[in-house]
Amino acid sequence: MSIPQSGGGPIEHRDQLAEFLASGCKPKDQWRIGTEHEKFGYCKDTLKPIPYEGERSVLAVLKGLRDGHGWQPVEEAGKLIGLQKDGANVSLEPGGQLELSGAPLESIHQTCDEVNQHLKDVKDIADKVGVGFIGLGAAPIWSHEQMPVMPKGRYKLMTSYMDEVGTMGKSMMYRTCTVQVNLDFASETDMVQKFRVALALQPVATALFANSPFFDGKVNGHKSWRSNVWRHLDDARTGMLPFVFEDGMGFERYVDYALDVPMYFVYRDGQYINALGQSFRDFLKGELPALPGEVPTLSDWADHLTTAFPEARIKKYMEMRGADGGPWRRLCALPAFWVGMMYDQSALDAAWDLAKGWDAETREALRVAASVDGLQAQVGNINMHHLAREVLKISESGLVARAKEGAGGLVPNETHFLNALKESVETGQVPADELLAKYHGDWDGDLSKIYSEYSY
Repeated sequence: MSIPQSGGGPIEHRDQLAEFLASGCKPKDQWRIGTEHEKFGYCKDTLKPIPYEGERSVLAVLKGLRDGHGWQPVEEAGKLIGLQKDGANVSLEPGGQLELSGAPLESIHQTCDEVNQHLKDVKDIADKVGVGFIGLGAAPIWSHEQMPVMPKGRYKLMTSYMDEVGTMGKSMMYRTCTVQVNLDFASETDMVQKFRVALALQPVATALFANSPFFDGKVNGHKSWRSNVWRHLDDARTGMLPFVFEDGMGFERYVDYALDVPMYFVYRDGQYINALGQSFRDFLKGELPALPGEVPTLSDWADHLTTAFPEARIKKYMEMRGADGGPWRRLCALPAFWVGMMYDQSALDAAWDLAKGWDAETREALRVAASVDGLQAQVGNINMHHLAREVLKISESGLVARAKEGAGGLVPNETHFLNALKESVETGQVPADELLAKYHGDWDGDLSKIYSEYSY
């Protein structure tokens, strides 16, 4: 979840909303890669989720990073709720999931170094206090009642609202984890093409990264239960955004969509003001019930954009949001997967050629099938395993064309970060398949063994 935005004066005319999005356009030589990932923390002796405070807690880990690794504190109402350093952030999800929002970096070599250093630092602190961290798309055993609640005003408001608009909002907040990558666009035209590819092929990422076959201590019937959770959260702010594929798509059309997303809050003077279900359109007119007579600032608009949760979304950059959290190697594979497609024009064109003939019903069916069946998904004549193989070839070609060297020039490009995904395509098995095989085999139905075998 995002931290409050800052900067920007009052919105005086509606054009500023689209201009805010358009201000993210950058020439290709300034495109960057920002990787985010979340992970579950647990007490090693009890295998229960870690609380916010205490000897074995999220707070202990945050303080360890602050005091031992040079991170600067981020507080809310006197509580330590995040950290900042060198363009990166460490933040807390509602149930205590620890998130790294990486700095915008030039290559996947750099972003993977960042991920590796972060996990190494977190493990060093966690080992000292008896805490473990694990990368999965959904909490495999813990019930909702067992999850701690982080001291953030945004989450308090959202929790109270979720049952009014869907059936799985609280499950999303407290018991899921993801990995995503944030990428740049050069122009409105470039944004539109990337957005269409991102949405259409997001189910391929869901299938390849599927890693949540357990929930409430049992097999749930999905390879990616996390994806299923997102489909039942709030139809007003989730989904595959069919309008993106229509004529006339651009920044202004996305503004129309975002204005129709009901509000959660307004952030003022360190406090989250309840605006649940209210309209940003009314806010623009100075008629928001939560703040009568006030008009929004650009930071209010930036905050509001973070409360839309489609499978891909734009702010001043584009976020790919369809993958489960997972093992170490896949945290580097996710940015490689999308950068290969998005940052080389020939690869982007080839990716769009794969998907441009699909209608909205096909794209949604792929989303559902990927969640249930992973690489075994089949929608009409589209076989997910075959599609994933083609997409990976395109991504690899784009990484070759980028020719971003690593290891002081010893590694010619970034293609090796796709190896985990190539193995999945070769075997037809994604992380969820491996977990299910363990559960029904060596673990003999003892799901607690997932912690010792799959923690970072």
